[in-house]
Amino acid sequence: MTQTPTHPQAHAQITIPAKHPMVTILGSSDSLLRVIEKAFPSADIHVRGNVISAVGDATEVALIQRLFDEMMLVLRTGQSMTEDAVERSIAMLRANGSANGNGANGDGHRETPAEVLTQNILSSRGRTIRPKTLNQKRYVDAIDKHTIVFGIGPAGTGKTYLAMAKAVQALQSKQVTRIILTRPAVEAGERLGFLPGTLYEKIDPYLRPLYDALHDMLDPDSIPRLMAAGTIEVAPLAYMRGRTLNDAFIILDEAQNTSAEQMKMFLTRLGFDSKIVITGDVTQVDLPNGTKSGLRQVQDILDGVEDVHFSRLTSQDVVRHKLVGRIVDAYEQYDSRQDQNGRGGRNGK
Repeated sequence: MTQTPTHPQAHAQITIPAKHPMVTILGSSDSLLRVIEKAFPSADIHVRGNVISAVGDATEVALIQRLFDEMMLVLRTGQSMTEDAVERSIAMLRANGSANGNGANGDGHRETPAEVLTQNILSSRGRTIRPKTLNQKRYVDAIDKHTIVFGIGPAGTGKTYLAMAKAVQALQSKQVTRIILTRPAVEAGERLGFLPGTLYEKIDPYLRPLYDALHDMLDPDSIPRLMAAGTIEVAPLAYMRGRTLNDAFIILDEAQNTSAEQMKMFLTRLGFDSKIVITGDVTQVDLPNGTKSGLRQVQDILDGVEDVHFSRLTSQDVVRHKLVGRIVDAYEQYDSRQDQNGRGGRNGK
């Protein structure tokens, strides 16, 4: 008679130090505990006083124990844990424990949830901007290490927002003397002279998201002064032509809507002591039919070039409403089915 093999069972006890009130670990009305129980359905988790016990599969119990250790490290910095942070911590721990090695960065170091969740980029107007996922942390670290960084991924993954925070940080710490923010004005075909109004009225619809991010990170009253002085420049991509940009932090947003020629033009604007971050979503190309996306092409052209780094974010890195991540996944699955059926998906470019 063959016996069905069973996974080894384990038992762990986690004692929460008195300096951490249990509500900070378990959440208001046990909201954080419910997230953990849902993530580890095969384990029995019980709380008595300041002691948390877990019984179940040895691997799962080890993850639970590690999770509470990481939560306490985060709490020790004065930062609170949220349901979202707990979910992301569990995802990171599972990635670190996977056999395929996805949890390790290029140096072989496996970042911990506490390292990711407590890395402050910029503190402004009573809030701190920090990465929320492993890929976001690696993206931010890449911006520190490389001269040109591409942030490629779907909407809501923080590509532009984190780049903007790094730009403001670089300006405030005097690493650069100015910030240049640019986008291709696809809807107007970049022929802005045909639109009525002043330059800023013309570019406003295309560049408004960059203004909005700036307002989150700087005193709004200082932005007009900084723009008037040229310390911050927000302009369509067409206005970059023929320039050399020295001592600047330059961000090209919505880069999937650049042509191959525009991408080359922009990259060759790089001057001394400058840094470039290029962000885009290659699944959301708005170029006219037949125009090849410069962001798609450049990945093949610059692959392996020293001091150029490609950071790729996924639906797992979406930091907007949870439903946004599910929507991104649903569209990717739809596109995959369309490609298999030979219809080219939503965007055959």
